[in-house]
Formats: sequence, structure tokens, C-alpha cells
Amino acid sequence: RSHPRVDLGRSGLAGERCRALRSVALRTAAMIRVDAIWLAVEPMDMRSGTESALGRVVAVFGSARPHHAYVFLNRRGDRMKTLICDGLGIWLAARRLHEGSFARAAIAANTALTREQFDAMVLGLPWHRIGAHGAITVI
Repeated sequence: RSHPRVDLGRSGLAGERCRALRSVALRTAAMIRVDAIWLAVEPMDMRSGTESALGRVVAVFGSARPHHAYVFLNRRGDRMKTLICDGLGIWLAARRLHEGSFARAAIAANTALTREQFDAMVLGLPWHRIGAHGAITVI
């Protein structure tokens, strides 16, 4: 039995799904406002759930402030957990790289990241070279 051919171009079903997914992503981004991103120096056990991660944020950073994201890596550097306090509740996101590891920088204390640095870090790129730290100067 032959099946009718379906055009999955931009104007077809795939295009509708892409628009729907994009709409969901934009609404989610609007829901989760992040004003500051903090990177912890010490690694965290990735088996930690929301309560343990929140306890770790309070122990390391003093408090979980609204609209702040707190990023932790594991010892090997191939897993990341980000806890976000949105003022009403807590979000906990996890990311695992299948190959390689997240770039680590030699930072002495818990540090703030720019959005561009965080985006690069999530992709596994050398985030510490983005911004003023990656400037090339002549001595």
C-alpha cells in the first residue's frame, strides 16, 4: 500500500513544530529571568537533588538570591548542574557532555559569569577567554 507523500519543508508539519518549539523556548526564557550567573570553584556530587543543591548554594554563596543562577561542575568536568532561584521556586538543570569536558579556568574564588561566558561554557568552549579576559594587547 502506498502512503501519501508529506512535504516536511518550512511550510509543512516540520515548520509548524519548529515554530511551536521556538514559542515554548521563548516563553520559558521569559519565565526564568536570570540577572546574575555564579560559578562555584569546588566540584559538586552530581547525584545531588534540588534540596542538596540548594543547601550547597547557601553554604557556598551565603544565600540563593532571586533571579540568580548557580553553576556547579563535577570533578571530571563533564557534568554541570545549574540551580536557578526565580523568586517563586527553584529550577535545577543538568547537562552532561558525551565527549570532552567543560573548560575550567584557574579561578581562586566563586565568580560571576557573563551570559556570553555561560553560553560558551554550556557548549564546552573555553568560556574564560570571552570578554575582557580574552583581549589581545601589545606590551
